[in-house]
Amino acid sequence: MKKLKHEAELVKAALLAGMKYGEERGAVEFEPTDSANERIQYIYRLLVHDQKIQPLPEDQVSQQSMRHKLALWYARQLPKDHPLLK
Repeated sequence: MKKLKHEAELVKAALLAGMKYGEERGAVEFEPTDSANERIQYIYRLLVHDQKIQPLPEDQVSQQSMRHKLALWYARQLPKDHPLLK
């Protein structure tokens, strides 16, 4: 798994976009007390369920791999000239 250049920023943005997606879909209501790891896991599972991203094999699912998949998902939604993709 090759790390993206601005992966940390992409993960933060993907987390916000994923939370918005889940709430607009009516599938979840995030609480302020939810940890980032819980949110990442829920968003990853929701996107896999909705077939927005390809699932990882169960033995390879970890916080790091879920973060990476979310960053890739979000990066694909950005315009090609976006600063986070440079």
